[in-house]
Amino acid sequence: MVTSAGTDTAILAREVAASVVDPEVPVLTIADLGILRSVEVDGDRVTVTITPTYSGCPAVDAIRDDLELALTSAGFADVDVRLTLSPAWTTDWMTDAGRCKLEEFGIAPPTGRAAVRGPIPVRLSVRCPRCGSLDTREIARFGSTSCKALWECRACLEPFDHFKAH
Repeated sequence: MVTSAGTDTAILAREVAASVVDPEVPVLTIADLGILRSVEVDGDRVTVTITPTYSGCPAVDAIRDDLELALTSAGFADVDVRLTLSPAWTTDWMTDAGRCKLEEFGIAPPTGRAAVRGPIPVRLSVRCPRCGSLDTREIARFGSTSCKALWECRACLEPFDHFKAH
């Protein structure tokens, strides 16, 4: 039988899973990042479903291991972590708290809607997370991880990562 979301066991399982941090951006939990899709309790079994930020994300194995460790340490003996690629993850799933944590950590959070497309591509400026200037430029399409780009602020002359919208 599947326990309802209102039971103490299901609530605990969700809280434990939600507290797991992203190994590439350790200021964010997987809940902040929006990759935690569901946590279901069926008898003694906990099934966690996550959607990676992209299908080739190298952090998936570490996240799976961290989820299994956190849940078994909390007393859940039978843990199954599943990946789902559909629908594809989008930065729109990030929480507002997660976006604030990124900025406080020195990473420019994604802005706007991820899937906006039009006939004329327009690149908007990215606000520097250090000084707030919009006088910035992209240096490299990939930063410290594939989901971030490397930018430079022309005002304070500091480089910074920008979490790409997708």
